[in-house]
Amino acid sequence: MNAIIFSPELWMLAIAGVFLIRAMIPPNAARDYQIALVMATLAVGVCLAALGFSGNLFAGTYRIDLFSQCYKCLLSTGLFLVVCLCNNLRGIRTGLQPEFYLLLAVSTLAMMMLVSSAHLLTIYMALELSSYSLYILVALGRDRDLAIRAGIKYFLVGASASAVMLFGMAMVYGAAGTAYLGELARVLPPLLERPSAAIGLLLILGGFFFKLAVFPFHFWAPVVYAGAANQVAAYIATVSKVAAVAILIRVAAMGSSTYMVHVLAILSIVSMTVGNLAAIAQKDLKRLLAYSSVAHGGYVLIGILSMDAAGYAAATFYALAVLVMKFTCFMVVIKVAGDGGNPAIADLAGLHRRAPLLAMALMMALFGLAGIPPTIGFTGKLLLFTAAMTQGHLALILIAMINVVISLYYYLHVLRAAYLLEPVDNAARVYRETVPIKVMSVVMIAAMVILGIYPQQLIQLINQAVGL
Repeated sequence: MNAIIFSPELWMLAIAGVFLIRAMIPPNAARDYQIALVMATLAVGVCLAALGFSGNLFAGTYRIDLFSQCYKCLLSTGLFLVVCLCNNLRGIRTGLQPEFYLLLAVSTLAMMMLVSSAHLLTIYMALELSSYSLYILVALGRDRDLAIRAGIKYFLVGASASAVMLFGMAMVYGAAGTAYLGELARVLPPLLERPSAAIGLLLILGGFFFKLAVFPFHFWAPVVYAGAANQVAAYIATVSKVAAVAILIRVAAMGSSTYMVHVLAILSIVSMTVGNLAAIAQKDLKRLLAYSSVAHGGYVLIGILSMDAAGYAAATFYALAVLVMKFTCFMVVIKVAGDGGNPAIADLAGLHRRAPLLAMALMMALFGLAGIPPTIGFTGKLLLFTAAMTQGHLALILIAMINVVISLYYYLHVLRAAYLLEPVDNAARVYRETVPIKVMSVVMIAAMVILGIYPQQLIQLINQAVGL
């Protein structure tokens, strides 16, 4: 029975094992891609089949419930979508494709373990395993110097965030006398009136702010997005953000205080504002998406600081929305930059004529990120703002809405390039649509619109997962 409820993790371990063996034999990029695609597809099926499983493993340090299983479905879906874009890994150094898939599988396995962790030490170990896999993935980029610099900066910021988080865990353990999340949820709330316990909990959250690229742990994002291969940047922008939201909810649910809510509100405001203002000046599309991720980390905090089930459900729905919308944006990045490089916004010129479905998918994704109806992004922001409004955070909502208007400027700037500009010459880096890309574009457009208009069943499942 334990093996059955642990099946998503075991399957990811199997994928890692397959590519560990593949890394020891002469590389075959086409074969590696086919194996990864089949196994990633089956991973989604395994996670869906395990959706109703529940239980506790490893002396209660590992909790399997509807909440964790829903997030594992999101993680496996994100992995599958990223692998779908890996048929042309020109951004990865030649011969390292098996290592690329191995690290993707290990990172996803670690994130699955992270969302089920019910003990501070298992959280730390899972987060570190995931982070170190990502550091190496970034360093595998084709431009060796740029990739290694990005990987080192990612590592240094991540190591600092891990040290902060570990110190916070020590403070919380010292105040509460336990490291189990279930027991902490019972004994910690009264202790949060003490500065040591409140500061310790905030320091723990700081480690997850790094994964979410929330201020002040956001400095790595533009450098890493620009230095990593496009597929790696897509994975960091989507899958890792889902895991960060899940564990933020787990830890925030242990208890809250007025002091902590105020700090989270300040971080939310600064992240939204810094991310959106910095994105306006960007000419490189990946750097723009990096600063956009900083802003969306601030939006997610609006749901977290509500400190109730409605806020956690809204944050979960928004994590799904960001996964779909950011993946669609990076799908365009990968297909426009066929050589594996970093496309500028100007490289989108003429996209609407040469790849109309791809341009349409980009438009719907950017409209969703800006919160324009009837997209999934609008529904996600509506849920976040509603949850915060019920807790009396009116000023925060007004600031968030101002930031939404600011973000609309640079998203429309990208769409202007795709729809109103003509390429300077016929050699512009614009991808011509193939059948798989057309199918994927249609699926993404349908997902963004249908889940934006009819989200009821999905919201109902999320409400059950967070205990609403």
